[in-house]
Amino acid sequence: MTDNTDYQGITIVDQHQPRLTRVQQLIALLALGAILIALWMLFAAEREITIRHTRVDGIPVSVFTRRDAPPAPAVLIGHGFAGSRQLMQPFAITLAQNGYVAVAFDFPGHGHNRNPLTGELGETERAQVLLDAFRRVARYARELPASDGRLATLGHSMAGDVLVRYADREPEVDASIAVSPYLSRPLGADGTPPNLLFVYGEYEPEMIMQQGREALATVAALAPAEIELDTTYGNMAEGSARRMVIADGVEHIGVLYSSTSLRAALDWLNQVYDRDSNGLVDARGPWLGLFYAGILLLTWPLSQLLPRIAQEPLGARLGWRRLLPLVVVPAVLTPLILWPIPSDFLSIVIGDYIALHFGLYGLLTLLLLVLVGHQQPAALWQGVSAPAFVLALLCVGIYQTLAVALPTDRFVSSFIPDGGRTVTMLVLFGAALLWFAADEWLTRGGAPGAYALTKLLFLVSLMLAVALNLNELFFLVIIIPAILILFVLYGLFSTWIYNRTNYPLVAAVTNALAFASVITVSFPMVE
Repeated sequence: MTDNTDYQGITIVDQHQPRLTRVQQLIALLALGAILIALWMLFAAEREITIRHTRVDGIPVSVFTRRDAPPAPAVLIGHGFAGSRQLMQPFAITLAQNGYVAVAFDFPGHGHNRNPLTGELGETERAQVLLDAFRRVARYARELPASDGRLATLGHSMAGDVLVRYADREPEVDASIAVSPYLSRPLGADGTPPNLLFVYGEYEPEMIMQQGREALATVAALAPAEIELDTTYGNMAEGSARRMVIADGVEHIGVLYSSTSLRAALDWLNQVYDRDSNGLVDARGPWLGLFYAGILLLTWPLSQLLPRIAQEPLGARLGWRRLLPLVVVPAVLTPLILWPIPSDFLSIVIGDYIALHFGLYGLLTLLLLVLVGHQQPAALWQGVSAPAFVLALLCVGIYQTLAVALPTDRFVSSFIPDGGRTVTMLVLFGAALLWFAADEWLTRGGAPGAYALTKLLFLVSLMLAVALNLNELFFLVIIIPAILILFVLYGLFSTWIYNRTNYPLVAAVTNALAFASVITVSFPMVE
């Protein structure tokens, strides 16, 4: 919280304390108000619910029950690939509020499940590992004191196929809800899985929605094109009922937050079990939006309280003519160089390739900065106050943990890696730090718009890598939209931090840590 000057090589600390302007104070108050309202509403949705966390044969499980509710059917809730049990909270909260016993869990390799996901995609071994976890938690759910012994299943994406496999072997399931499922086989008219509801987002791939239509067509004796939405075909008393619902305006993840999806699932179970309920549906989507908007707004005034690390803004200060080769060449060369190189040294899916991409991209950028941009490594520390740098790192790191990481892990999806992913986290952090350090230095103090251009080129470079090796890197497509969102969010953080501190490396370190954390928890651990 100081300004620094340099006199004969010695950093002098100016005791002037930074202050917020009235506009910044007003924005901070508005942001805090938005954050508090959002948190109040998010916790209010759980006010009548008890949430208990446990492990079943090493599988992390969360049990949601309404306080003082009589025994009720248990609903086993499974997440999709690269998901976690936190991601399924909208369904768990909705069902628990309406008297059901909602049981969510982390599949092997996902979330906080330290058991690796074995086998390759499409192999019997992988399907069996997922099915075994599903079966173990289903047995636990049936035996809960709050359960009346009856069981329904609900699965998103990958778990939609798992619940079909489970129903093939466990006929005691009363109802199944498949949310945006990817099915590995066509469904016949034999009522397996029983009383099946399909829920899709409007912007889902037509291919997976066609699977739902075909499944309904088999029991309706109609052509798939003749299937009508929101219409029940088959006989619910016999277990052959099927229905298809499409939630407007959402895609593969947004479908989990849609009130249409949540109400359709609740209504379906109420019909199967002939139950009445209060009809409460989780509505966290807008409150999460308000919370993150508040965090974003609060970051700007708080950044003005950081210490001044350098008296003058540091950075490469390159104009467009000298900058363009330095940003384009690494974007093109990185995927080409890595194309023939094996990448299977980390324990998470494609995490090793992402580490290599970050690391090589950053190394090439640093080399070009020195060889072509004529930047000297000593310039990184010239006129820099080391105590102010450490203080700024601590402040930003604590803020991002409290404001972003912990709330996201609590209300959205797994965000904080557990001990089983430490090595992967450290490798990804080191690789990401190479790129973020090079990029922050390269883009500061020079051509306007350079910061946004380098982020765009990084995404283009990843897409080129996918195009060169689609079979191995297909799952990169999943995380590219997430990286884009993080670039926007942390890009604003970075700009405000740099404008106050005059030093690019604060944001480089904290951004690398955030990206490494997200990537580490986003993909399953494998053998």
